[in-house]
Amino acid sequence: MAMAPGSRCLVLLLLLLLGILGAPALGNPGPLEDVVIERYYIPKICLREAQMGDFIRYHYNGTFKDGKKFDSSYDRGATVAGVVGVGRLITGMDRGLQGMCVNERRHLIVPPHLGYGSIGVAGLIPPDATLYFDVVMLDIWNKNDKLQVTTVSKPERCNRTVENSDFVRYHYNGTLLDGTPFDSSYSKGSTYDTYVGTGWLIKGMDQGLLGMCAGEKRSIIIPPFLAYGEKGYGTVIPPQASLVFSVLLVDFHNPKDGVFLEHLEVPQPCKRRAVTGDFVRYHYNGTLMDGTLFDSSYSRNQTYNTYIGKGYIIPGMDQGLQGVCVGEQRRVVVPPHLAYGENGAGDKIPGSAVLIFDVHVIDFHNPADPVEIETVFRPEGCNVTTRDRDFVRYHYNCSLLDGTRLFSSHDYEKPQEVTLGANKVIEGLNSGLLDMCVGERRVLIIPPHLGHGESGARGVPGSAVLRFEVELISMEEGVPEGYLFIWHGEPPANLYEQMDLNKDGEIPADEFSTFIKTQVAEGKGRLMPSSDPEKVIADMFQNQDRNQDGKITPEELKLKSDEDQEKIHEEL
Repeated sequence: MAMAPGSRCLVLLLLLLLGILGAPALGNPGPLEDVVIERYYIPKICLREAQMGDFIRYHYNGTFKDGKKFDSSYDRGATVAGVVGVGRLITGMDRGLQGMCVNERRHLIVPPHLGYGSIGVAGLIPPDATLYFDVVMLDIWNKNDKLQVTTVSKPERCNRTVENSDFVRYHYNGTLLDGTPFDSSYSKGSTYDTYVGTGWLIKGMDQGLLGMCAGEKRSIIIPPFLAYGEKGYGTVIPPQASLVFSVLLVDFHNPKDGVFLEHLEVPQPCKRRAVTGDFVRYHYNGTLMDGTLFDSSYSRNQTYNTYIGKGYIIPGMDQGLQGVCVGEQRRVVVPPHLAYGENGAGDKIPGSAVLIFDVHVIDFHNPADPVEIETVFRPEGCNVTTRDRDFVRYHYNCSLLDGTRLFSSHDYEKPQEVTLGANKVIEGLNSGLLDMCVGERRVLIIPPHLGHGESGARGVPGSAVLRFEVELISMEEGVPEGYLFIWHGEPPANLYEQMDLNKDGEIPADEFSTFIKTQVAEGKGRLMPSSDPEKVIADMFQNQDRNQDGKITPEELKLKSDEDQEKIHEEL
């Protein structure tokens, strides 16, 4: 029965492969020549040599002495895989492959008695043929191999390492053992994100990521039985291939994680801690776990201002700012489910990213806060204190709660002067100057709603809490609002006649001024306190000179109390 030509070729090829991969030598071996081995390329680093019982993958070209090719794994487009040194290969190949390193190249000359002997392979290898092989070793492993993990670099600080059920984000380069790349997260421009120990990864990677720190780099060599095994993966990972992963762990977290706090610096004493509903001003640097900066308030030269516990910021920061002190520096580590989740934010915060905020709290307050007054010094025997409408002189130093100096009266030639209750200073300072004795010193903490508010002022940031150190230098008793002069008793019944000093029936400005000064000097009345009494008297005269002709007539002269009474009647 005749055999088809195609079938005959297939049989010949199978016989050849059987010989290379497993047939014993046949016939009389003749003179016992051994395999000739030429190691024409040896890698500088050889971590392992093929030994008896190892599983190997290699490429080869097989030729006769005249250079004629009889077989090639390259032509078939697939490497050869098998176990070395256990008789599954022709004896010459079994011997010639032992001791090879990955990426080593050898020329092997196999004499007939270590090849196919006196019989050969019909139609393909003649009897007594010496065989020439050009071999490159691609992979070596053993069924007793374990995962090989090498730490390339590791951060100095490592508060936590990867455990099963953690969600990890990492970059990797994946190569075969000979260095052939098959995949890289870097080429995709994004990390590989997955859970560890839940079966989403090959077993070797599941094991190799355990115990890693964020920022750590590892080399992980995975034998085939912990990778893709006999089937390989697509066209890029051959069957029975060892895999090498160069891994950089970017970050990791567990879905059960809460906010992690690290108190870097807590001022002592800390009189008050922030709670839900407080308005906090703080500076921050925001980084990913690998140190990549994604945002910073310092770069904008402006604090971040917000209420806490109200949902205005990500939940992790809402929680992380609870209990802060003024001046505290705190690190807040926020897992993604308390930050921006799987979607991330913009082009700087990747999906599922753990965020680290290094926070410096500048100040905080509550919208219901009053002025906080601390008396530093109060003179003994203090019976007279400041009241609304009093005229006071005081020195002050004004700063932010972080110590930033804003203003000081000591920078000027004389103390600050103000009439209390005249809306000439911020409300909180006005309140803080009430009920003071001359010589008393106070520290005032003024919340922004009693200071310069959300908008701030020149040199004062918006929503800033202010700290004033004040010392009362002097005080003068004031007059009621709307009055420039008041009598200490009843005014004279014949006021106009007494004021008309030359009795000519009219009162010019100089007469008016002389009369008022005399009343003050004799203790019968007092002017509105001011640094310029002459101006106060001039204003009084102008108010009485109703037709502005430079003199006061009897019809024009009216007491303030009488004017107020007339207005009441008009309204009635």
